[in-house]
Amino acid sequence: MKSIFDKLSVDICRHTTKTYSTSFSLGIHFLNHSLRDSIYSIYGFVRLADEIVDSFSGYDQKKLLDEFRIKTYEAIEYKISINPVLNAFQDIVNKYGIPLELIDVFLKSMEMDLQKVDYTHEKYQQYILGSAEVVGLMCLCVFTAEKPGLYEELKPFAMKLGAAFQKVNFLRDMKDDYAVLGRIYFPNVTMSSFSSDVKSQIEHDIEHDFKSALSGIKKLPNSSKAGVYLAYVYYMALFNKIKKLPAHRILHERIRINNGKKFGLMVNSLIVNKMNLV
Repeated sequence: MKSIFDKLSVDICRHTTKTYSTSFSLGIHFLNHSLRDSIYSIYGFVRLADEIVDSFSGYDQKKLLDEFRIKTYEAIEYKISINPVLNAFQDIVNKYGIPLELIDVFLKSMEMDLQKVDYTHEKYQQYILGSAEVVGLMCLCVFTAEKPGLYEELKPFAMKLGAAFQKVNFLRDMKDDYAVLGRIYFPNVTMSSFSSDVKSQIEHDIEHDFKSALSGIKKLPNSSKAGVYLAYVYYMALFNKIKKLPAHRILHERIRINNGKKFGLMVNSLIVNKMNLV
């Protein structure tokens, strides 16, 4: 029975999420039960593409990504794939009517990671759009399925939240992105030019994204608000920790939030949500 394979497909996406991201796993856990598997499936798809361009050095990454693109669209068209992650993802795309344009923009941003890019402001915005903002929109399709008009209303806020998360990731991962992958995503920034002033400018931009995103989180349906707010709280805590550190620390270590702190953030965010303070 195909239902057995479909369940296995979602299970693999769930395991993928929990393996790669504690923070998103926590956030998904506090979504309504009916939404969790859908978001696991989106994360599984995004993570698989990201691993191709980030982790598969020594292999023909362009060929792998090209084949992944073809198999993705075939899975959506045929409504099945022998790749469990794509099988789970196509089901969500078809169920919620996720626009193919969002998938295409995402995959184009992954292509950018296959070559060295000197990021201008325009290319930076293009990468943020594809790697983060459209992923937020895919999730928003799920969150607003029962209130279609809400999707258009919350679209700009979801994009801001995705952008904020990604920019915080860029700051957190500057050391490894450069040392391992040879990348710096911030426009017109080099390792030698990354100063306190440059860091402050980037942080000001992120603060604006977070502030705008919170307005949208408050308008989400109750089925998704708690989970999204928890992810927001976690990333804000990580961002605030980064803000307190001098620029040179960012270049030499990966900043983290320990599990004890994450647990405290989880409890606090749940209390806030229960009291309708979001």
